[in-house]
Amino acid sequence: MPRYKCTVEYDGTGFCGWQKQHGLPSVQQTIMDAIKLFCGQEVDVVASGRTDAGVHATAQVIHFDLEKAQDPFKIISAINHHIKPQPVAIINAVEVSEDFHARFSAKKRYYTYRIINRRAPLAIEFMRAWQVAVPLDEKLMQSAANYLIGKHDFTSFRDTECQSKSPLKTLDELRVQRNGDEINIYISAQSFLHHMVRNITGTLKMVGEGKWKPEYMLDIISAKNRSNAGPTAPAHGLYFTKVDY
Repeated sequence: MPRYKCTVEYDGTGFCGWQKQHGLPSVQQTIMDAIKLFCGQEVDVVASGRTDAGVHATAQVIHFDLEKAQDPFKIISAINHHIKPQPVAIINAVEVSEDFHARFSAKKRYYTYRIINRRAPLAIEFMRAWQVAVPLDEKLMQSAANYLIGKHDFTSFRDTECQSKSPLKTLDELRVQRNGDEINIYISAQSFLHHMVRNITGTLKMVGEGKWKPEYMLDIISAKNRSNAGPTAPAHGLYFTKVDY
């Protein structure tokens, strides 16, 4: 059967996350339902990585198999037609070889975490970014982030329900950049632990507030204890932005 790779954009606000769950709205089930309306086929849609409830994506990658070959442009148009009015969109589609796998073929995944650092409430960006009213020093945050780049045991940044076999991960990039009131945290690795990006973000916020010094990151890493790191940042500031294959 022909296999198709698609790039997907979605607003995660109203979903229980990517993964389908009985009785709850999920991005995966929304796409599967649209494909069935398009071609009458029940398919298994595989993603490059699961996102939690409230997490957004600008370039999630999926794959699925169809019984008959279809023009990629038709796939995009038909799925997007049937997916309305849900905030999910197929923005690209291409036929790929049968050995392509959205998850297992991925070499690197990219996330961006958005913080709006101001006292005034968010109107346009409500549920699109994390509002932090306390002034943050992005230079201190970057100094702390530098300790996490490379291969480490990230147990202290791992959710207690994480199912990953090993806490060892390698961060290729962890960059903190300010543009006016907005602070973006860019992070990339081949794979991540559950809540790892949000836990790192919450920890960097503590440094940015001046509550912890950047070098305290070394103590957090060596502790291998979730309680030593900062709080879990809200899901609505996190975006899945890219996958390398």
